[in-house]
Amino acid sequence: MASPAMTVQGTPLPPAPRPEDVFSAAQWETLLAIADTVIPSITCADPAKRSSLSHVIARSEFDALASSLRPETVEDESGARDAAVRYLEESASSVPGFKESLCRTLGHHVHQEGRRGIGLILSGLNNSTISLMLTGSRMPFQRHPYNVRRQIFASWETSYLPPLRAAHRALMALSKKSWVGISPSLPIVLGFPNVPVHGRTSENFPYSFLQFPAGDQPEIIETDVVIVGSGCGAGVAAKNLAEAGHRVIVVEKSYFFPNNRFPMTGSEGAVHMFSNGGAELSDDGSIGVVSGSTWGGGGTINWSAALQTQSMVREEWANSGLPFFTSSAFQTSLDRVCDYMGVSSDFIEQNRSNSMLIEGARKLGYTAKPVPQNTGHQKHHCGYCTLGCAAGIKQGPAVTFLADASRAGATFIEGFKADKVLFDKKLVRGNKVAVGVRGTWTSRDESGETHGEPVVKRKLVIKAKKVIVSCGTLESPLLLLRSGISNNNIGRHLHLHPVIVMSSMFDEETRPWEGGILTSLVSDFENLDGRGHGSKIEVIVMLPSFFLPLMPWRDGLDFKFFAANMRRMAGFISLTRDRDTGRVYPDPNDGRCRIEYTPSAFDRKHILEGIIGAAKIAYVSGAKEIRTSSRAIPTFVRPEPSSADEGVNNVAFQDWIKKVRAGTPLPTEQSMFASAHQMGTCRMGTSPRNSVVDATGMVWGTSGLYVADASVFPSASGVNPMVTNMAITDLTSRKLAELMQRVPADGRSRL
Repeated sequence: MASPAMTVQGTPLPPAPRPEDVFSAAQWETLLAIADTVIPSITCADPAKRSSLSHVIARSEFDALASSLRPETVEDESGARDAAVRYLEESASSVPGFKESLCRTLGHHVHQEGRRGIGLILSGLNNSTISLMLTGSRMPFQRHPYNVRRQIFASWETSYLPPLRAAHRALMALSKKSWVGISPSLPIVLGFPNVPVHGRTSENFPYSFLQFPAGDQPEIIETDVVIVGSGCGAGVAAKNLAEAGHRVIVVEKSYFFPNNRFPMTGSEGAVHMFSNGGAELSDDGSIGVVSGSTWGGGGTINWSAALQTQSMVREEWANSGLPFFTSSAFQTSLDRVCDYMGVSSDFIEQNRSNSMLIEGARKLGYTAKPVPQNTGHQKHHCGYCTLGCAAGIKQGPAVTFLADASRAGATFIEGFKADKVLFDKKLVRGNKVAVGVRGTWTSRDESGETHGEPVVKRKLVIKAKKVIVSCGTLESPLLLLRSGISNNNIGRHLHLHPVIVMSSMFDEETRPWEGGILTSLVSDFENLDGRGHGSKIEVIVMLPSFFLPLMPWRDGLDFKFFAANMRRMAGFISLTRDRDTGRVYPDPNDGRCRIEYTPSAFDRKHILEGIIGAAKIAYVSGAKEIRTSSRAIPTFVRPEPSSADEGVNNVAFQDWIKKVRAGTPLPTEQSMFASAHQMGTCRMGTSPRNSVVDATGMVWGTSGLYVADASVFPSASGVNPMVTNMAITDLTSRKLAELMQRVPADGRSRL
């Protein structure tokens, strides 16, 4: 039953490391000066407000800015101006909690190599000799006035020193992400409510999780099947196997949160619902990868898009030696998971951005279509539900498959990090026989939260007849490697569906965070090479903490003006089905996931064509300004006057397109790519020479060890991977359930 209004109970964050455990005092002083260069205090030429640390502009310019940024949601004119002035005068380091946010990111989410590199740059800026080389001056960076600091920092982007270019990218991203997530003035200027003003909170399924007493020895429990992970593949497998009468335990390294905690704020969600604080950067910093780490995995934080695998991809996979992808059995699984989640496009109400995509495509003769939603045949207005769907309308695994698995008798453990898969000492027909998993369980704290000291931390051994690894594309291969599986394909063949983000600004407010997120797409550019590789044009989530950090920084004034005008924007992405791949591997220092991936020139060319198509849609929709997450693409400002009758044939717009197409497509050092889809690192195939698992999902060279997530995709799916992942798992887990019914149990699992 829904409550009368949507309210959100705040979710505390875990403590940040002490600043002195991350950097020295001198390094922190320099880092905060850099952050205040990226997000400066903007003041007028008033002696009472001038500061060498501020970006000082003329009084007339300041007044004009304050007037243009006055929030329409503040009715009192004086209060509206005061809100705009507070926003302009706010610097990054003046925000309470900003340094703590940087500490948390640097201490918990930046790997040791990256933290060391940043530290060396910060130290060098305090050394007169090294500073001379880095800045052209012996004076410490933080002692320079703002205008000089801005010029120095901007120059690092094109420095001949690769470490300085990398530092520019990293420090700029850190500063933007931390400030956008906690700024008190930005939401007011935007008119953005952290709690949605429309919607209801529903009751969630009453999950219960096993608890364990303290002890020095491992706690040993036994089951038929243990599933590592709780995402889309895990949920389907748990339901099918539990309903077939098998004892199932699902373990998840993260934690469950009830619906009244959703949607979380951007800063809360980054820590509690996403891997690595909200984004994992590739080694070269060219792409930020967003993946779920919460109860329900990616199905809890995705955008409800429920697209079935396209024929050209199914045929490609079938031709690789996996004919079941073009079978009626696979289509039955696709339909079954969609029917179960109530997937439909009949109840969609297109928000402003998606309506713009559809109507703009119509004017250009493009093919636009609605994107089916897994919303249980209900209307779904929640543009916030990438931070958790409070209404419970999005039918992710936590709402559907895992709940039914529980009703069928499945057991759950949260806070369990699997260290390795366990194998019998004896081989069977030359194969390792999986007999369970070993890991560490971390309880909640005394208040039942996850941010304090756990009451218990205990080693667990879960003995099982079958082990299903469903940790996701980034983590499943690492668990296999930790478990001693030898196969050169593990972690390789990583596909990411890289995207470039585009913003289009209008005269009027669009409030783009309202309404469904991804409810339409344009498919004209999806097969640019004749082999299924190309781009789709889609709408992006428009929560400030997700959208703004992706956009480029030219200088502090420009970025703050851009951020405040997000209320007048629509955001689009060009998402490519990538041909070329990367890999994941364990960090040599602490074992965390590292990503080696750079969008190839082949794939970047396709992304660029999608961006040009999106820009045309924005232009015919009346956009006044167009910019992207690539600095290589100049900002387009609509000339005035321009005739609506000429469509996209405006001379200035066509000249801009020519410039965009000239030269190297989207050079990686000047572009910020993003990914929310990860596939292929334990791919399915016909032999251990070309794959990690066979057609049943079982790991080559093993017995009883399976993988059930998007890592088994033979190549990129080209569509949001949820339904494809679920359908593959539906097919393989049903076959596994039948196999376990046919083969009599041979007693207890052996360690």
